[in-house]
Amino acid sequence: MGMFFGIGNYYYIIMILDAICIIHSSRRGTQQKWMWIILAIPVFGCLYYIYSEILTNRIRTPKINVEAVINPGAKIKRLENELRFTDTFANRVALADAYLEAGLTDKAIELYQNSLTGAFAENEHVQAQLIVAYFEKGMYNEVIPIAKRLYKLPQFARSKAHIIYARALELTGQPELAENEFKLMKGRYSYFEPRYEYGMFLSRADRGDEAWQIFTDMLNEQPQLSPVERKSNKAWFAKAKDELKRLSVERKPA
Repeated sequence: MGMFFGIGNYYYIIMILDAICIIHSSRRGTQQKWMWIILAIPVFGCLYYIYSEILTNRIRTPKINVEAVINPGAKIKRLENELRFTDTFANRVALADAYLEAGLTDKAIELYQNSLTGAFAENEHVQAQLIVAYFEKGMYNEVIPIAKRLYKLPQFARSKAHIIYARALELTGQPELAENEFKLMKGRYSYFEPRYEYGMFLSRADRGDEAWQIFTDMLNEQPQLSPVERKSNKAWFAKAKDELKRLSVERKPA
């Protein structure tokens, strides 16, 4: 009897784990990709989903969209036709992402807003993209409430949306809160983009010595990184070097 009771307990645990993964996948708009894996391979399917979509912070090699580079207008036209033919959440978001990438921010915002309905009302990707779009339009007060909704998600801590949230706090007259967010994104041998942005924040606040230290630390850590890490953060090291040059000129006595 005890054996069957134990099996029953495991069954309910598996059911709860399946439900959590399916709900999470639904909110991200990836349920079509993951649902059959989660249901067809109990336990292992869930563990694989949790590792791939929640826990992992693997460095991904960016995929180059040749069509978007050579002829971005053609890509948008194709996505518009696909949406006209099949009005789905995935097609709306793909077009909105293309609009945002092409600088058609108003069109992107409209599509993102219209996509946040029903089962996708709390979709993380769309909300994070709205944060980017609102910031680009100077709508800083619109950024903050969305960022607060995403704040407790593990992936928010290392996201572009978190950096934008800190910037929005600064630009809405909340520098102390902004600095607190920047400090949360500090770390040795990592977080180079937010650290660069924190240095810029300090520079704008006339705290040049502190900014100098952040940029210097970034460049001192560069040789200790792997080739992949150095390449992926190359832009931030270059920007940090430029800022150090600028700060050096300011430090020179008249």
